[in-house]
Amino acid sequence: MDPRTETAIAGLIAEHALPDSYARTAREVLAPLALRIEHLRGKLARPVIVGVCGSQGSGKSTMAAFVQGLLELQGRTVAVLSLDDLYLTREARAALAESRHPLFATRGVPGTHDVALGERVLDALTSGAVGPVALPRFDKSVDTRAPLETWPRVQAPVDVVLFEGWCIGAKPEEAAVLDTPINALERDEDASGAWRREVDARLGAEYQRLFGRLDALVLIQAPGFGQVLAWRTLQEHKLRARLGSQGGDRVMSDAQIARFIQHYERLTRHILAEMPARADAVIALDAGHGVQDVRYRADGALA
Repeated sequence: MDPRTETAIAGLIAEHALPDSYARTAREVLAPLALRIEHLRGKLARPVIVGVCGSQGSGKSTMAAFVQGLLELQGRTVAVLSLDDLYLTREARAALAESRHPLFATRGVPGTHDVALGERVLDALTSGAVGPVALPRFDKSVDTRAPLETWPRVQAPVDVVLFEGWCIGAKPEEAAVLDTPINALERDEDASGAWRREVDARLGAEYQRLFGRLDALVLIQAPGFGQVLAWRTLQEHKLRARLGSQGGDRVMSDAQIARFIQHYERLTRHILAEMPARADAVIALDAGHGVQDVRYRADGALA
């Protein structure tokens, strides 16, 4: 690997406070992925949108940042858009909870994002129109969208958009599967199944239009849902340690995390079972976030 790339990897590791061992993942997994994305951009001769799907705590944001840095090293312009930054405001979700189902007050599942905003941003970044594009930002510390004036701007058009999120590219489930609750949250707070059926319906409608803009799909595959809960709990423990006494209500207890993650459980399990067969690339992780395997679909966009 050339010295410039090694320097860039070292800088990204320092920036994200990662262990030196992550350099191996960057060299052996992310640098080749960046090259394949660049090849796809050249083959299509236009801006490309690459979806990066990964469960909570899987490291998808970090991987996207590394791929961005590696592509920019090659002179490409790259924008990273997170599905988390498309959440509806707290007030909009409260209205949805009142009109549709109380569980929609909690951000996360399909139905709690501003899909139209996501479509507008992706179109603005890739349509060929020249000018600054504001990238949405959601402030999780106050559970609502950050003020528009604080959103970062990027100059459009860009060469590559990395669109990352926990359910990017997901497909709806079969209707019959929705009849049986998958956890205590569904059993006790969605006994009729109305919430999970609407989540599935929304995923099958406007979210498919949003995901239909993807030119390629990368799955960061967790070992299983049990590991997702462990990773999400670890994330919160790190946040508590960083914020200390300033954390207050912004940091969840382990019990709160366990309940929160149940909102994501059904679709996360479905993604882990269904998506590997159709994703263009699958990066399979072990419990310690080490890469166990990388597979590219032979007839996929990144082959």
